[in-house]
Amino acid sequence: MSSETTRQPPRHPQAIGEIAGEMADIESAVGAPVAGAVPARRNRWVIGALTVAAVVLVGLNLRAGISSAGPLFHDLEELLGYGTLVASLLPTIPVLCFAFAGAGTAWLVKHTGLERAIGIALLLLTLGLAVRAFESTWLVLAGTVFGMSGLAICNVAMPSFIREYHAHRTAAMTATYSVTMSVGATTAAALSVPVAAQLGSPTLGLAAWAIPAALALLVFLPLAIRGSRASGPAGPHVSPWPMLATRKGLLFTSIFAVQALLVYTLLSWLPSILISRGSDPATAGFMLGLVQAVSIPTVLFLLWMASKPRLLRAAFILTCGCAVAGFTTLLLLPAGLAAIPAVLTGLGLGIFPLLMLMISRSGESAAETTALSTLAQSVGYLVAAAGPFGLGLLQGVLDSWTVPLVILVGVALVQFVLGYRLGGIGRKKVVPAEVQA
Repeated sequence: MSSETTRQPPRHPQAIGEIAGEMADIESAVGAPVAGAVPARRNRWVIGALTVAAVVLVGLNLRAGISSAGPLFHDLEELLGYGTLVASLLPTIPVLCFAFAGAGTAWLVKHTGLERAIGIALLLLTLGLAVRAFESTWLVLAGTVFGMSGLAICNVAMPSFIREYHAHRTAAMTATYSVTMSVGATTAAALSVPVAAQLGSPTLGLAAWAIPAALALLVFLPLAIRGSRASGPAGPHVSPWPMLATRKGLLFTSIFAVQALLVYTLLSWLPSILISRGSDPATAGFMLGLVQAVSIPTVLFLLWMASKPRLLRAAFILTCGCAVAGFTTLLLLPAGLAAIPAVLTGLGLGIFPLLMLMISRSGESAAETTALSTLAQSVGYLVAAAGPFGLGLLQGVLDSWTVPLVILVGVALVQFVLGYRLGGIGRKKVVPAEVQA
């Protein structure tokens, strides 16, 4: 090798400094590796993955604790020996928790932050479900109160969580949340009795659903730890209670109360109705799961209809008409044909996302929409508690489901009239197919 090829010109220190400075400028401009940049990107990816997993897992648990209990009520009553009052109170507790969740959740979020509030709710849900493993009526009641309180907080707070972390894909994540909620309810209803049979006790069957709740808590824990203690969003406050005197407030509250009464009475007592007619508990639980399964494609189809202003009223007529037909066939048909009312009532469950959609589009401002939602849910769920509790007591007195089912058919007819009127409000408005709960 010659000296010409090996000899290099000397580098002046000033030139070296200039080159180094230029390279630093280039790295800064094009985003070349800088200390902390890669970990920051990795951290954002991890947080994003955790928030998606949280939406899915919380959605799966949001109705499992309720739908898993209905198929086991008959066995629980035989095991624990409680009377009609407790039997009617157990399915009413979730509805009462929903009624009082709004104000309690707002206070909790204000003092702990959104993420920590949801973390506390998942802890309550997990512990409450786990406590129900003991063969004690009072512990089953206490565990239900704690568990359903946690579930109610999640019910109110999760839409805000979705808007906070998935603002650019709210529709997709809301749809994911709704579908996973129905999947969780379907799975819990169908597997509740077989799981209890494998574990050898209906109370252990109730407590088994603490496992998926604990998994959701474990995944959510990093988000709760890093969450801020910032209070809820600032803005003008609109009191919900004067709205009850308005036509709009009264209509929304009335139809919310009616649909909640029908839904939670069905979720609570459908297995017991079928068992009283000769079905075995596993088949009765499967029929409750069928109700939930049918509701999954129904929700997607009805939201598509609601996105077309001219089809909005038709969507309400379809789902409310199916509810009337479902409760009527449940009254008239034998247990061997239970799949018919199960499918029809599953189609009738589609009114809930339609109602949430209408509420989200009915306020003149965000504060007014929040006030309308608070009014409809707080008063609506409180009124709806009369369904599972009152009709359960009535069945206990009469020792028959005939009169309670006649009442439910009447309530379904009232829902049809209210749905027809509500569907006419939004026909001239373009309503996006996105639920903002």
